[in-house]
Amino acid sequence: QVQLEESGGGLVQAGGSLRLSCAGSGRTINNLKIGWFRQAPGKEREIVAGISESGGTTYYVDSVKGRFTISRDNAKNTVFLQMNDLRPEDTAVYACALDSTGWTWRLNAGYDYWGQGTQVTVSS
Repeated sequence: QVQLEESGGGLVQAGGSLRLSCAGSGRTINNLKIGWFRQAPGKEREIVAGISESGGTTYYVDSVKGRFTISRDNAKNTVFLQMNDLRPEDTAVYACALDSTGWTWRLNAGYDYWGQGTQVTVSS
């Protein structure tokens, strides 16, 4: 059974950068699309970015376009989220997720298993 483990969160000042990692264990995640989600206190979970199995196609929510980059290293069974120019409104718990069924090709839908998440806090 696959497990996802996020790392790389922390406290950063506005304008700073963080790189989150999502490592798969138990089985390969190389043949699965992976998404990064975030949830701020009192708000609904939202998808931030998604990446196809090959890494050739990506998706970003409008609020992070030009600032965040999702990538994957299949040799390491890991997906990354590089976050630049961070803003206080980016503060949230970030979690990666996978689509185990592949019922949709859309990168902003179809996820059914999430990791525990990592806290990202951006101070102003």
